[in-house]
Amino acid sequence: MVCFTGDLHGSSNEIVKLCERYEFAATDTVVLLGDVGANYFLDERDRKLKAKLSRLQPTILCIHGNHEIRPANIPSYIIKE
Repeated sequence: MVCFTGDLHGSSNEIVKLCERYEFAATDTVVLLGDVGANYFLDERDRKLKAKLSRLQPTILCIHGNHEIRPANIPSYIIKE
């Protein structure tokens, strides 16, 4: 199954509830359509959200929204040709 949602704004609560409600398995995919907030603060809050998302059963795909730092603004980001 593929599920589309978005606008987490840095909170994992709703996505955790969604995964529990529909009993998603490792073969399922959840696509987060922007405003995830997983690269917004560039501190422990981002790391905690990413850790929670990585513990969920389905594959999680994130699409950047306006609540994510652009890669060029991440200090550790390296541009390669």
